[in-house]
Amino acid sequence: MSNNITDKPELPKVGMRSTLSALDLKSGAGWLASADAAVRDRFLSEIGEGGLCALPFLFEFWALPHQLPPEGDWRSWVIMGGRGAGKTRAGSEWVRSMVEGSKPLDRGEASRVALVGETHDQVRDVMIFGDSGILHCSPPDRRPQWKASERKLIWPNGAEAQAFSANDPEALRGPQFDAAWVDELAKWKKAGETWDMLQFALRLGERPRVCVTTTPRNVKVLKELLASPSTVRTHAPTEANRANLAETFLAEVRLRYTGTRLGRQELDGVLLSDAEGALWTGSMLEAARCSQVPALDRIVVALDPAVTAGSGADACGIVVVGAQLQGPPEAWRAFVLADRTVQGVGPAGWTQAAIDAMDEFGAERLVAEVNQGGQLVEEVVRQVDPLVPFRAVRASRGKVARAEPMAALYEQGRVSHVAGLDALEEQMCQMTARGFEGQGSPDRVDALVWALHELMVGPAAGYRRPRVRSL
Repeated sequence: MSNNITDKPELPKVGMRSTLSALDLKSGAGWLASADAAVRDRFLSEIGEGGLCALPFLFEFWALPHQLPPEGDWRSWVIMGGRGAGKTRAGSEWVRSMVEGSKPLDRGEASRVALVGETHDQVRDVMIFGDSGILHCSPPDRRPQWKASERKLIWPNGAEAQAFSANDPEALRGPQFDAAWVDELAKWKKAGETWDMLQFALRLGERPRVCVTTTPRNVKVLKELLASPSTVRTHAPTEANRANLAETFLAEVRLRYTGTRLGRQELDGVLLSDAEGALWTGSMLEAARCSQVPALDRIVVALDPAVTAGSGADACGIVVVGAQLQGPPEAWRAFVLADRTVQGVGPAGWTQAAIDAMDEFGAERLVAEVNQGGQLVEEVVRQVDPLVPFRAVRASRGKVARAEPMAALYEQGRVSHVAGLDALEEQMCQMTARGFEGQGSPDRVDALVWALHELMVGPAAGYRRPRVRSL
């Protein structure tokens, strides 16, 4: 590529871009960075004061390839990437490109936009007011005003964007739009219903479009959207945006998650399919999600001890589960409340972590597998807290045989998950009928299995149904 400014194709004289007509915006930042000092100095002096003021707000100049909309007559553009890959910034800038005209008061291609996030707070705090949100990205002369009472952004040219929560799909019944930005579609609890209602609302203008920014998850609505012939996609891993991320963050997540299923999803931005013969599937776990936990009759903490310590040692699985136990066993329900798994600590460390979890959730018993640690496990627990209610359990069957009855509870809809159990769920999706297909040992799953056995399977085996007297 030539470093001569005069070799760059001329851009249309459109608004702020007219001050940079000698520069191809889509090769902008990369071209400028590779130019020598003399060319850079010449460029910066020739674009003038107006160009220097406009340059920070010309996203095409700074954008990464996955942040720019593809060419063509598409209806849905899915930006799928890892955490921190720049998806939110791309969504904000796309909205700007749709509503802004050549001048601050000129109309753009769209004038009625729907902003749909998981909750109203997420729309406001991330999509609108966030560091990569619409307000932060907009130049002063085009910056919209937030009207909190109506949950609307209003631009100087009259364009409007209205905020919607994915938890209330019915709110999209009635309004109509010519564009929409949807954020984190794959984590919505009512994703299918909300997406359907939005499609009916996208009916204004000649070519209504929607931009979807999401970290991929193996959910039905995302898979169906990607399979649609009117959908285009761009993709990037977290690393693509490393210039805007803390180096310590990248180092830490690489160390923890490189090579794992969770890392492929959350860092590489890859849509994962279920392992063949998996005891738990992504759709099964999506169906198990709950937003509220009712009053529980029992809560236990289950511990799968690690017999070695250090950075290369297996993790010590610590999972908190509660249950409602009213009525016959088929009416019992369990709720997975927390995953407090630790790694790299000795017996005193994982014992303390388990007891802290008991205190945090008011658990009545600590259940620990003793196949490897034997009597040592209880001895260490008693040293930390002599009075803790403790039950030692010993595995007599293989991991798959122990896990299968617990997977059946999920199939029956009798186990629910709170948010924040990604690492546990990753292991669950890798537990197959042939064994565990992930790295290391399924410590978290083992702890989960013991907790569910203590609360649901064991008591059900000894349950005596009340006798019904015949008349």
